[in-house]
Amino acid sequence: MTYSIVALDRATGDLGVAVQSKFLAVGAVVPWAQAGIGAIATQSFANVAYGPDGLAALRAGVPAGDVLARLLAADDLRDQRQAGVVDRHGGTATHTGRACFAWAGGRTGEGFAAQGNILAGPAVVDGLADTFLAGGRPFPELLVACLTAAEASGGDRRGRESAALLIVREGGGFGGGNDRWVDLRVDHHDDPVGELGRLLAFQRLYYDQPDPDSLLPLDIGGGPDGRFGSVYEPMFEPRPAADSTPVVGEPRAVPPGWDAAWQRALSDWLDAENLESCTTAPGWIDPRALDILRTRRPT
Repeated sequence: MTYSIVALDRATGDLGVAVQSKFLAVGAVVPWAQAGIGAIATQSFANVAYGPDGLAALRAGVPAGDVLARLLAADDLRDQRQAGVVDRHGGTATHTGRACFAWAGGRTGEGFAAQGNILAGPAVVDGLADTFLAGGRPFPELLVACLTAAEASGGDRRGRESAALLIVREGGGFGGGNDRWVDLRVDHHDDPVGELGRLLAFQRLYYDQPDPDSLLPLDIGGGPDGRFGSVYEPMFEPRPAADSTPVVGEPRAVPPGWDAAWQRALSDWLDAENLESCTTAPGWIDPRALDILRTRRPT
């Protein structure tokens, strides 16, 4: 009922799991990962103990293949299970029990394990694997592309319902407080993989700072007659100018009518819109924020 890929990004050390299933909230069951340790997918009458138990073994330095062997040896229902494991060195293993519903199988390669059950055929797993090997995208987008290719190859033969993407990196979570860099779930949707890709685009907007080379010179006038002034409504009482929000770019000249108060107003607006990642040095604006600002302009 599920297809998944577990993988290591050798360029960054990030570890991830991407999965789709004709099953409600697959992200609550299948994907497990820890930064610098490994990633695991457990599916087909999933034994969720494979997640914490497998990660514990990986933390102890046990290679992926031996971790999976240990999990299976301790499981009386191993013939009904399917799982994939990748360790921090890129070692991988996959298992498909002989009692899994057809079509079921898996593939491994350097840095990835792909597997699925109740599939349209082996081309679904090939779609996962071949897309990963082709690369050419940032790791999160690549894993979503793997799911897209698997779906295009027939996917789960019963249909589709949910999808999830979990990618871990040390300090990659919100505010650096944990390792969950990307943790997106589509629990019930007619097009879960497409929706997962849409959510990933929002993750990039809300969390990723812009490339400094993409910034646009600020030419939005402040004041009550300026374009920014026409959409900005104060969200806060006046605050000190000091701010710990990281900024992108070096300050440049600002347009007429723009002063420190309007710079602060722009910062407040970005905060209120959850666009802190778009905060720039004075004189610049992130084009992503500008596009959103333009949608707020009165007609």
